[in-house]
Amino acid sequence: MKITENDIFFLRSELSKFISGKRLTHSLAVEEEAARLGELFGLSKQTVLKLRVCAILHDITKEKDTDAQIALCKEFGYKVSTEDVSSPKVFHSVTGAFLAKKLYGRYVCRTVFNGIKYHTTGRENMTLFEKLVYLADYIEPTRTFEDCVKLREYFYGASDFTLLHLNETLILSYDMTVRNLLDEGKCVHSATIKARNYLIFERNKI
Repeated sequence: MKITENDIFFLRSELSKFISGKRLTHSLAVEEEAARLGELFGLSKQTVLKLRVCAILHDITKEKDTDAQIALCKEFGYKVSTEDVSSPKVFHSVTGAFLAKKLYGRYVCRTVFNGIKYHTTGRENMTLFEKLVYLADYIEPTRTFEDCVKLREYFYGASDFTLLHLNETLILSYDMTVRNLLDEGKCVHSATIKARNYLIFERNKI
């Protein structure tokens, strides 16, 4: 289905049903950042609109507690693992993708679905679309955490925005995430480890 600006306006108007306050501001900022990144990497207008759809919807289940997240997983037939329970902040990526598909299926193609699903952990062999959603979520300008600021400065400090630079930026983001989780004594989701290792292997091929 072809996405239009009217569709974007409609989805923005729906967001307050799910999130509020800073999280709502964040999602709209991710939309703007995703569009900027899509244009930087020469994506088509229609693909940029899909990036914006993905960004708008990416956190729609973020405000639900763990019990509600698990209930949604069961509703959508997603088998919850011990690793998932040990990484509760990851749940909203999975449940958000499924709920977005259920409620807004006409806008949520497989590309958008996966963009939402992997925006927190990443995964090995990510598509360019998925990488840009992930990065937009991390570096949108309202995020003031030290790592977010550092990653934003690193990415936009480049003289040329190449796929190689994008991959190096993602590796740095994974390093930051892993270090923080280790410092907090928390589980590191295997999808993040696989995502990082895949990019390291790709780097070593060059």
